[in-house]
Amino acid sequence: MNKTKNKFTLPKSLQSALWSYDINKIDKNSHKKIIITQILNHGTWEQLVWLMGNYSVKEIKDVMRNPARGAWYEDVLNFWSKILDFKIPKNKIKKAIFSLNVK
Repeated sequence: MNKTKNKFTLPKSLQSALWSYDINKIDKNSHKKIIITQILNHGTWEQLVWLMGNYSVKEIKDVMRNPARGAWYEDVLNFWSKILDFKIPKNKIKKAIFSLNVK
């Protein structure tokens, strides 16, 4: 982790999970929701290890309890809620699921 002007930049190894973001402009603390969502959805084992070492289980659960709209794969959201042993209300899951089906 590089510290520059009170900003904690992310390691370059996270770029593949955060492909649509400029990794040099993402801050670990202020962009926590994006980072957690992207790594849980798309991360490698090494990225998951980094995630678990940099955020508490409480922080991860807090992000998942209020999932970003259209940002999650249903199976991933269900998997992590089971692994972390908590429930997400069905109405929040429905809104959070990424879908290519346009109605």
